[in-house]
Amino acid sequence: MRALICFAALLLMGSQAAADPPKLAVFDFELIDTSLPGEFYGSRPEEARLAHISDQLRKQLADSGRFQLLDIAPVRDAASHANLQACGGCDLKLAGELGADLEITGMVQKVSNLIINLNIHLRDVKTGNMITAASADMRGNTDESWSRTMSYLIRNRLLAPNYGKPE
Repeated sequence: MRALICFAALLLMGSQAAADPPKLAVFDFELIDTSLPGEFYGSRPEEARLAHISDQLRKQLADSGRFQLLDIAPVRDAASHANLQACGGCDLKLAGELGADLEITGMVQKVSNLIINLNIHLRDVKTGNMITAASADMRGNTDESWSRTMSYLIRNRLLAPNYGKPE
């Protein structure tokens, strides 16, 4: 009897391990630029960096094998015309339209060229519950600082073995 229970447990664990990873929609990062230069001249270099870190996040999460990344093209226009951080759940609705189990929104807040904060929010699409949030400050407004900050958050927060799980 004990052998049968152990065998059934192994079968169950094997079927869970073979299950498809959760479907994930990663929306393009948004910028909140309250810096003085941003007010006067716009945020041109940052706009290119937003696209780069969004693609970087998608690639590294896809390469991890822990998620099945979905193409957000069908809802990209609607998402770009909404403030996903404060739209009352429109991000969840858009992710649901894609068939996502999970969704990521992100925001970069630029106070000045020396004070910039990168934020990532991972939510369950069905419940709307926050699974985890990750944030890091960076000092310096360069392509390298943005990319390194994103790599840090992916490696040490989103893909860390026990990050965001109750102890």
